[in-house]
Amino acid sequence: MAKISSIEGRILYNSRGTKTIEVDVESEGKFLGRVCAPSGASVGKYEAVSFPNGKPEESLKILKENAKKFIGLESSDLKEIHNTLKSLDDSTNYANIGGALAFAVTIASMESASKASGQELFQILSSESSFKFPFPIGNILGGGAHAGPGTPDIQEILICANGSKTIEDAIETNLLVHKELRSVLEKEDPHFTNGRGDEGGWAPKLENIKALEVSAKACENLGFTLGKEISLGVDFASSTQWNEEKGKYVYDRAGFENSSGEQIDFAAGIIEKFKLIYAEDAVHEEAFEDMAELTAKFPDTLVTGDDLTVTNKDILTKAIGLKSCNAAILKVNQAGSLYDAFEFASVANQNNIKLITSHRSGESTDSQISHIGLATKSKMLKVGVVGGERVAKLNELLRLSEHDLIRGMVEI
Repeated sequence: MAKISSIEGRILYNSRGTKTIEVDVESEGKFLGRVCAPSGASVGKYEAVSFPNGKPEESLKILKENAKKFIGLESSDLKEIHNTLKSLDDSTNYANIGGALAFAVTIASMESASKASGQELFQILSSESSFKFPFPIGNILGGGAHAGPGTPDIQEILICANGSKTIEDAIETNLLVHKELRSVLEKEDPHFTNGRGDEGGWAPKLENIKALEVSAKACENLGFTLGKEISLGVDFASSTQWNEEKGKYVYDRAGFENSSGEQIDFAAGIIEKFKLIYAEDAVHEEAFEDMAELTAKFPDTLVTGDDLTVTNKDILTKAIGLKSCNAAILKVNQAGSLYDAFEFASVANQNNIKLITSHRSGESTDSQISHIGLATKSKMLKVGVVGGERVAKLNELLRLSEHDLIRGMVEI
C-alpha cells in the first residue's frame, strides 16, 4: 500500500474568479493526487464552512503547519485521513480548518492512491464489480443567485436525456437542446445578448413560466417529447426566496409573494405542466413537511433535497423519517470531507433515496466528481452542459466509457 510522502497546497481561483485552495498529495514520492476545491453561491444554512473567516489563506496556513501529521499515512485510508483532519477541527462544520480543505485533502489522497494502485478512482472508492453511468443533468437556462437582474427567480432549468441508452448520446442530446434554446431565445428577443449564468445556462430577461415554456419549445423543436426521450428539471432554490420575517416566499423579479401553501401549489403546477423528472428545493431548507407533501404527490419525480439535506447524514435521516424527499444532492464540499460524503451516500442508498452527485456554481476543471457519481451509484450527475469547468466532468465520463466495468445507464 502507498504511503503519503508529501502534502502541500496553494491558492488558486475558481470559475467565478474567487480564491480557493488546491491541494497536492503525493504517495511514494511519485503518485500525485491534485484537487482544487469548488464553492457554491446558493449555500445551505447547515453546510460545511468553506474557509475559516472566509479566507482560503487561513486554510492553507493550517495545512502547512500540520502537513507532517499526514506523512506516512496510507493514501487509500480515507477514514484515517478524515480522522487526522478532525483532530485539527472538532467543530461540526469545519469552521476551524475549512470544509474546502477537508474536501481537497481527502479526494487528492484517494486520487494519489488510485494512481499508485493502477486503478481508476471510481474503482478504489467502491467495492462493486460493475457500474452504470448516471444521467448527466445540466442547467440550460439560469436565474436566481446564478444570474443577474431581469432573469427568472427560479435558479435553474435543467435538461436530462433520460431516454438515452449511452452516455455519449445523453451528453450530445443535452448539448443539442442547449444550442437550440439559444435559437429560440434569439427569436423571442432579438436583443438577447447570449448572456449566460455561472453554470453556462442562458440568462435571458424572462419571467419564470415563460422561461420554462421556451425551454420546453427547444426540446420539442428537436422532435423530442417531454417526459419521454428527454425531460426538464428545475432547481427552485427556494431558500433564496424565503423571507423569514414575512413568512413568505418573495419573488422580487416576478413581483409576487407566496405563502407556504401557495408555494407548494406553485411548485406542483410547474411539475405537472412541464412533466418534470427532477424538482430540487421546491420549498425552503427547513420546510420538511411541505417537501413531504410534494414527495407524496409526485412519486415519479425526483423530489430532491439540496439545501434541505446539505449532504449531512443526520439531516438526511430526519428527512427520511418525515418522508421529505425521494432524492438528495451529494456535494462533497457541503459535507466537508469525502468520508463524510460517503457516510451520507450510505444512508441514502440504504433507504432508497436516489443520489444526484453535483458540482458547485464556482467550479474548477477537476473531474473527480464523475468518479464519485459512479462510486455512489448516483442516478444523475449534475455538472452543467457547457463551459470548460463543466465539460471537464462530461469528457471524463466519455473517457470512462472505454472501461469495460461500466455498462449502460442507470435506471431512474
